[in-house]
Amino acid sequence: MDTALPGEDLIESGLKDLSRGVESVPALLVSIGAPRLRRLGYHIPKPIPSPEHRLYERLHRSDPEAAHSRYHALVRRLVSFERAAECAR
Repeated sequence: MDTALPGEDLIESGLKDLSRGVESVPALLVSIGAPRLRRLGYHIPKPIPSPEHRLYERLHRSDPEAAHSRYHALVRRLVSFERAAECAR
């Protein structure tokens, strides 16, 4: 993976967690982006079902006041990675 891509750390961590069957914030994020990431050539091990809701619920449990903004910040990082990966192709 190209380490110069924005959000690469989250995507790499999410891919590793998915391959181990771990439900983490990065794994949920990769599951959200699975269709587009697959089109970009990334192998996505079994994505987690309903990742959008599960990610928000996880963020809400840890910090209810910041869950909304954290959720959107994470999704923006995912989209930044996807766009950069498309450009790098």
